[in-house]
Amino acid sequence: MLAILIFMAGDGVEQAFLSKYMVDLGFSIDQSALVFSIYGITLALGSWLAGVLSEAYGPRRIMLAGLVIWVLFEIGFLVFGLGQQNLLMILLMYGIRGFGYPLFAFAFIVWVAYITEEHKLATAMGWFFFMFSGGIGFLGAFYPSIVIDVFGYMGTLWSSLIWIILGGVIGILAVDDKDIDGNPIGGKDSRQTISVLSKGITILWKRPKVAAGGILRTINTSAWYGYVVILPVFFTSVLQFETSQWLLIWSVCSLSNMVFNVIWGMIGDKVGWLFVVRWFGCVGSAIACVVFYYVPLAYGNHFGVAMGVAVFFGCAIAAFTPLSAILPSLAPEDKGVAMSILNLGAGLSSFVGPVIVGVANAAFGMEGVAWAFGILYLTSFALTPMLKTDAQVQSKSAGRTAIAR
Repeated sequence: MLAILIFMAGDGVEQAFLSKYMVDLGFSIDQSALVFSIYGITLALGSWLAGVLSEAYGPRRIMLAGLVIWVLFEIGFLVFGLGQQNLLMILLMYGIRGFGYPLFAFAFIVWVAYITEEHKLATAMGWFFFMFSGGIGFLGAFYPSIVIDVFGYMGTLWSSLIWIILGGVIGILAVDDKDIDGNPIGGKDSRQTISVLSKGITILWKRPKVAAGGILRTINTSAWYGYVVILPVFFTSVLQFETSQWLLIWSVCSLSNMVFNVIWGMIGDKVGWLFVVRWFGCVGSAIACVVFYYVPLAYGNHFGVAMGVAVFFGCAIAAFTPLSAILPSLAPEDKGVAMSILNLGAGLSSFVGPVIVGVANAAFGMEGVAWAFGILYLTSFALTPMLKTDAQVQSKSAGRTAIAR
């Protein structure tokens, strides 16, 4: 898990300043947005491929592919893209680099699903997302705040390679491509590989429960990716917080999300995965999205209140963590394929969130954005009955039969 923390810290280094740096270089905001849109497309595709390719070739090979792609195309991005201020090369290099982190991180999560006992799976996934969000969200934002004045923008971007290579090597050495019983994961021939790839698509209608889980995963972090677009403007321009204060608020939100990924995983293993997702994820996130607008607006420039709301938001979003345990249990013979749908949902959320912000903000402003996300999460509650495993359905049916007798 340490490998994920270090690797994702390297990936997250640029998030706090890359768009600003591009504008400083003379690119327009629209051009910067185009770069991130292309990156989002490859990220979503890479997220899906990580699961199905891990099932076919084994997680270790796919993690290695992700590491190599990230390093090579990051160098190309820095040298031929930003270094030459060439938009076409930025789009090409940064876009292809978008395959890197999902292939590495989401292949690793497939391995975790295979080596973990089912009754401990939600806890294991909680620890994975603790390290994932701790890297990309917390360390990835905190590290540049320390070194950017010393290294500058380009120097800080180059330094991210150290994190990536270190985390990548640790991860590849740790993964052995064997499941909990010692059986090999992957190692399929060309015909079997094609079959696995096709399963990554056909599972959507052959197992509607898995498709429902993928939709829920898309909704899960949609507000996270959406709010990071609009809340900086809302907090600094409307509520008059300093930029440094906002960055600290968002860092605390990320830290809360890290911690509660583990807590909700443990609670889910005790009281039920679906119970946590339904009541604390769907309902909790709906409340948190609306509260993140109205409470700071009511209290104005009150740092303590804003921090408290940020903690609540991070906590609620983390309550979807048991989804990572639910989906592989819905398709135990095709865990990698089921995880590919979960990963695809994670990637798609980076599109859905900003799109909702763009549409709702244009029509109704920030208040409309808050309610759009709140309604979306409440609507997701209706999908949760579809996530019951066959064992849960049979248990409930048996209980009813006993009562009838």
